[in-house]
Amino acid sequence: MANHKSAMKRDRQSKVRRLRNRKNKSTMKTAIRQVEEALVAGLEDEAQAALAHAVPVIQKTAAKGTIHTASMAFFLYCSPLKSSCLISF
Repeated sequence: MANHKSAMKRDRQSKVRRLRNRKNKSTMKTAIRQVEEALVAGLEDEAQAALAHAVPVIQKTAAKGTIHTASMAFFLYCSPLKSSCLISF
């Protein structure tokens, strides 16, 4: 436990940031999972709609610093989302 005033503040800030990052990452993973589930089910229209929602979510998560930009590039260009041939940037 922190004893100094500045250390206590740093502890509070890190807890808030950790929760915020966890929420952002969870939202991103859910968006990716929805695209992959639609692809497995063979619902191309639903996959297109889910992908249109997932791409900005992934980009926003990287912009906020929750994930690295290289991870964003993997999710957008190297992952099963790209191999589905649905992405047309």
